[in-house]
Amino acid sequence: MHNSPLTSWTVGDITVHRVDETPLPPATGPWLLPDATPEVVTAQDWLHPHFADHEGVLRIDSHSFAFVTGGRRVLVDTGIGNGKERANPAWHDLRTDFLERLTAAGFPPDSVDLVILTHLHADHVGWNTREANGDWVPTFPNSRYLTSRTEREFWAGYDMDEARAQMFRDSVIPVERAGLLDLVDVPAEGVEVAPGVRLLPTPGHTPGHVAVELTSRGETALITGDCVHHPVQFAHPAIGACVDIDPRRSEATRRELFGSLAGTGTLVLGTHFAPPTAGHVVADQDTYRLLPSNSAEGHDG
Repeated sequence: MHNSPLTSWTVGDITVHRVDETPLPPATGPWLLPDATPEVVTAQDWLHPHFADHEGVLRIDSHSFAFVTGGRRVLVDTGIGNGKERANPAWHDLRTDFLERLTAAGFPPDSVDLVILTHLHADHVGWNTREANGDWVPTFPNSRYLTSRTEREFWAGYDMDEARAQMFRDSVIPVERAGLLDLVDVPAEGVEVAPGVRLLPTPGHTPGHVAVELTSRGETALITGDCVHHPVQFAHPAIGACVDIDPRRSEATRRELFGSLAGTGTLVLGTHFAPPTAGHVVADQDTYRLLPSNSAEGHDG
């Protein structure tokens, strides 16, 4: 499945590439989304085969999205990274060929102009830096890195455990020291940060979490970040992640977001969704489901 050809979708004039990092182990689902029990998951037959197996085990991935707009080369979220010291064994000391895949998609690290970080969690900031001569240095030295001001200021005032402090030391602070991190004020209606690219506030998972909306020639796509981790949440918006800072806010964000997306034709690109990764939200009785989009994918495994 993960040796598939490069995967991309077209949104007007924008081609969005999925750049795979790694599938996450089966234990991820029960830890991350404890209320997504096998019974709950298998009851949604549309989740099978792409998003869950026969036993109701969730498929969860780590990948980034890359695209060009207005001549600018943009990367949304940077995954887990290589060689990072992490408490989560699935994230610890990875060795993936993410940068080779990114380059193969047409985005060699030196060419990236803008890195958008939906939030500052370890599996979204890891490739912000790479190791060089024993130091962590920015992977994208010619890029601006953007995140919400609310997000950075929240963590600045947070009593971090050692694992999170380590992540900031190796993946956030080196970018700040290099003068590459820009903090963006994100009002309720969102803010445009590049032609056709808006950050939308989707708080709850973290206080400054943003989703990324792409618009071109009347077509729209939305990159979720972690306001949604898995398609089962379309059917059950109350299912939240164990690491949500504000679970009630997170649920409210999902309900509002799904309501705004249902039936609109907006292509939803899930930051942790297994292939086919993208789809359209449709109303399903009193909740929603994701209709997978295979249009540009061919057979992804």
